[in-house]
Amino acid sequence: MAIGSGLGAQIGIAAESTYGTFAAPTRFLEFTQESLQLKKTTAQSAGIAAGRLMALASRRVVTRREASGSLSLEVTNKSMGLLLQALMGTTVTPVQQATTAAYLQTHTLASVAGKSLTIQKGVPLTTGVVTDKTFLGCKVISGEFSCGVGEMLTASFEIDGKSVDEGQTLAAASYSNMSPFHFGQMAVKAGSFGAETVLDGIRKMTCKVERPQDTERFYAGQSALKAEPIENDQVKITGSIETDYVATILDDLHTSDGATSVVWEFVGPLIEATHFETFRITLPAVKLDEGPPTVDGFGVVKPTFNYTALYDGTNQPKIEYISTDVTL
Repeated sequence: MAIGSGLGAQIGIAAESTYGTFAAPTRFLEFTQESLQLKKTTAQSAGIAAGRLMALASRRVVTRREASGSLSLEVTNKSMGLLLQALMGTTVTPVQQATTAAYLQTHTLASVAGKSLTIQKGVPLTTGVVTDKTFLGCKVISGEFSCGVGEMLTASFEIDGKSVDEGQTLAAASYSNMSPFHFGQMAVKAGSFGAETVLDGIRKMTCKVERPQDTERFYAGQSALKAEPIENDQVKITGSIETDYVATILDDLHTSDGATSVVWEFVGPLIEATHFETFRITLPAVKLDEGPPTVDGFGVVKPTFNYTALYDGTNQPKIEYISTDVTL
């Protein structure tokens, strides 16, 4: 029996071979919050019958079913690959670094067609019995990363799902020894692509990747369930960089509307040889939208620059992840 509170909850995920078809969880995530839930649309008969004062329960129908919600967690040194793949789109196989225990995942921006997850959550009753709610056909609609002074690197993923199955067997959760990336490991770099240098004075950074998709593909003959969402707009990557005003590099880029490559990386402990636990986001062309410095008192000037990432014509945005995970 589990603890009869959120302490006994679990989240397990797996990549689906076919959209909406159950795949047994292969990774179990240490999450901080989730809001995944079934959404149903109902219709009630409005037929008039002599003397009937209330609508008949037997004449209420469910006309569509779907799922949605969010999943928030700390970005750890293991087990992040499936979520990153569902967000970025590239089919990734971890690449062993030399003959070490370090494996590199390179999640380059690509179409997310065919990329869906089964997300199974266990929700404890107060008795300690854990109920199964398995979300099928989960597409990642957006992912947002954030880290500031004294904080861990966190991520929040918005999910759209096809349906919820409560008839699966709840998988037994197992966890590897995971450690979170954090501000003490963080660096932000800017400059020409491939030759970025560390920026001084950075206090916080965020990055949000949005994957717009048509999530309203409900058709006749589908038992009130949707077909796989299709991308219906360009990818949007935005965020903010909070600073102390120690240099004019970002200020000058804002003024000129010039583009710069930005690398946001976290380098953790050594795995083996020269290979370290790493989480790195590379945005080859970033333009600053707003945030020139203003003085609002006696304190240190602290501009926050909002940015938009664009395509530089050659290099796609990517997330690199070095861990000991041999598979996603």
